[in-house]
Parts: sequence; C-alpha cells; structure tokens
Amino acid sequence: MEIKGRPVDILLVEDDPDHAELTVRALKENNILNEVYVVSDGQEALDFVYHRGSYTDEQRYPRPGLILLDIRLPKVDGLAVLKQLKDDPQFKSIPVIMLTTSDRDEEIAESYEGGANSYVVKPMDFEDFMKKVRELRLYWTITNSLPRG
Repeated sequence: MEIKGRPVDILLVEDDPDHAELTVRALKENNILNEVYVVSDGQEALDFVYHRGSYTDEQRYPRPGLILLDIRLPKVDGLAVLKQLKDDPQFKSIPVIMLTTSDRDEEIAESYEGGANSYVVKPMDFEDFMKKVRELRLYWTITNSLPRG
C-alpha cells in the first residue's frame, strides 16, 4: 500500500495476540510488505499516533498511513480512538479500517458515523480471513487514493 509511490506504515490495533499475529501473517502472505506496527490497546494506539509515552521517537514510530482498528479494546475502546483521531485535523485524513469480529449493526453504524473509512468483519476461518485481506489489499492499493501524509 503506497501513497504516490511511497509505502505507508500500517498501525494494527488489536488486543488479542493471536488475532494480531494472524493479521500480520495474512498481510505478509498477501505481499503487503509495508511496515506493520502492532499495539494492544486504545491508549497505546493514541500514544503511538501522538508520539507520547513510549512512542516519542518519531523515527522509530512514524505516523501511520493506514490504521487497522479493532472495536473492543482495553483502556480506550476502538470507537473512542476513532473519534479522537477523526476529530483532530492533523490526523483525520489517515484512513481507518475497523477490523473486528463484531457484525453488530449498531457498531457498524457508529463506526461510519465516527469517520471510519471501511468496516471489515474478521472471519474466524483463516482461508476466509486471507481472502478478506487480499480484497483489502486490492482495494487500498489499486482502487483507493490515499491522502499525502
């Protein structure tokens, strides 16, 4: 995934280590060679994006060009993270894909109302998940145009 020929860094916000590992594996197996940073809760995601706490080094923790965000997270839930980022002019242009196991209509609606660019329900079967990641890759690398950082 690139912005005008430049690969974007991906921030994956996922509290389940198995889901995080599966997602990173699916990305790599679908030839998404971007740098993927993984954080495990909503507060850590905000600290990463805002360069606070353990993430003050902007060289080691660059601004993500794409965020894959789970909804149900410890400390700060995904919808609150989404709202904070989309309410902030310096970060609202970062595409956020809600990547979650929840298919509840109210969470889907709330995500889009909060500014999510896409909502993807993670299938439980690995092959189905790989297919979803492949579709994401095709959309975000071929069809969609991302804003410049």
